[in-house]
Amino acid sequence: MPVYLVRHAKAGSRNDFDGDDRDRPLTNSGRQQAAALAARLAALSPSVIVSSPYRRCVETVEPLAVAIGSEVRLEEMLGEFFSERSQPEPGLMKLLHSLPDRAVVCSHGDVIPAIVNALEDRGVHIHGEPQWQKASVWVLERDGKHFATASAWPPPAVD
Repeated sequence: MPVYLVRHAKAGSRNDFDGDDRDRPLTNSGRQQAAALAARLAALSPSVIVSSPYRRCVETVEPLAVAIGSEVRLEEMLGEFFSERSQPEPGLMKLLHSLPDRAVVCSHGDVIPAIVNALEDRGVHIHGEPQWQKASVWVLERDGKHFATASAWPPPAVD
């Protein structure tokens, strides 16, 4: 059974936002992407929703939480770490492996490629073309206790 790794939906420009970047919200098209993701993921019966505490990540998975009557669990390790390191912390990989099947995890454009690359370095087979765009989803499939394959969904098309 898979774990779904979601990149947050479209948010306003970092440079145009006046305030703490952790508080930067989704744009209108980002909210549309979040609604489309909620519809697709709700049909897969998510077991838990875990998110970076950044507002744009939480807003991406809140519609899903409402749709399935769940809550969003915040996890600091899923927050942005930019370019100061190219590999996720071991604690983040441990968290990812500890999640139940059908978990939905929302994070950022620096964290998700680092996770996918780390998984590939550990022998996970990547199927298809990588998707790094906002609101894209990586589907991580397990073979027993360990992730074995990963493939990506492109972001939902919105106006």
